[in-house]
Amino acid sequence: MKKRNSFFVKNNLGQVWVETVIYTLIAFVMIGLVLTFAKPKIEELQDKAIIDQSITMLKEIELTISNIGVTGNQRILELGIKKGELTIDGVNDIMVFEMQSKNTYSEPGETINDGNLIIYTEKKGNTNIVNLTMDYSDSYDIQNDGLDESETLTKSAVPYKLLITNAGEKNNKIIINITII
Repeated sequence: MKKRNSFFVKNNLGQVWVETVIYTLIAFVMIGLVLTFAKPKIEELQDKAIIDQSITMLKEIELTISNIGVTGNQRILELGIKKGELTIDGVNDIMVFEMQSKNTYSEPGETINDGNLIIYTEKKGNTNIVNLTMDYSDSYDIQNDGLDESETLTKSAVPYKLLITNAGEKNNKIIINITII
């Protein structure tokens, strides 16, 4: 009788381990399936949040420039760029934020105007190139360190500090000098 009980005890212990392994594998498969469907949606929502923050950033720059006042006034503005890049184009007097995104922010190929902000989305394979352009060419002469040239700010763990200065007027346009400090 004792042998018979020990046989069933060993068999029962083996069965518990097999069940544990099977349940663990089933749990891993379920987690994998959830991540397969959830991760792209999470990335898309993160990209949308970054684009919304970038629109706010560009509007904050515009507000700072429009409220800078008389010649010689300066403002320091901190900008955090988590994804994408911001180009300050002194040649064309525009600022362009561009990033690759899983989110289709606007209808691809269609231009949307939001005040001075131009939003354009271009479909490229499985991703989208979202382009946010702030055009100052009508009223301001944007310069980088006193020169009409371009500068690109890429993603960074530390926020950029921009010194925005009203440098006077030339040809009926206010000269806005932007210096990265």
